[in-house]
Amino acid sequence: MRLVLASASPRRLDLLKRIGVVPDEVVPANIDETPLKAELPERYVARIAAAKAAAVRAPATMPGALVLAADTTVAAGRRILAKPADEAEARAMLTLLSGRRHRVLTAVTVVDEAGHARHRLATTIVAFKRFAPDELDAYLASREWEGKAGAYGIQGRAEALVRMMAGSHSNVVGLPLYETRALLRAAGYPLG
Repeated sequence: MRLVLASASPRRLDLLKRIGVVPDEVVPANIDETPLKAELPERYVARIAAAKAAAVRAPATMPGALVLAADTTVAAGRRILAKPADEAEARAMLTLLSGRRHRVLTAVTVVDEAGHARHRLATTIVAFKRFAPDELDAYLASREWEGKAGAYGIQGRAEALVRMMAGSHSNVVGLPLYETRALLRAAGYPLG
């Protein structure tokens, strides 16, 4: 059974290796990830994960393949905090998250060989400490925020700024392993 990962994220590849899964191919999906007007974070990640899987699963390009796609976002209330475009946007996001709780949402979609899609959503609550100005400046200078939803990567320096987390750590990194494993098993992928 061929497994295709519809993601360019090296973090997702590393997470899959933790559960003994090595995709046969990595094909990043090229889709528009712009949130729709008034779209709620849960609906947004579910729509994007499904769209990534569908884009890569096109029967002409991936016949008979199992396709795994995911999308992660950070939500402050109803507000979607995607990947910041620049340092000023990263500073605004981190200032918003400083000292408060937020949700990290990852939707996972697996499309089986017959084209049947299965979906799961993972939610993790994260609370940052209130950032001192020098802490915020140092984190921004590290450039770890680049390409990260919510302007931080839990697997790096930001982990030391988290005062509380409820839920899956792997979800915050970018792929909830419990949900991913369940979806792969349901689709017939051989797991140990």
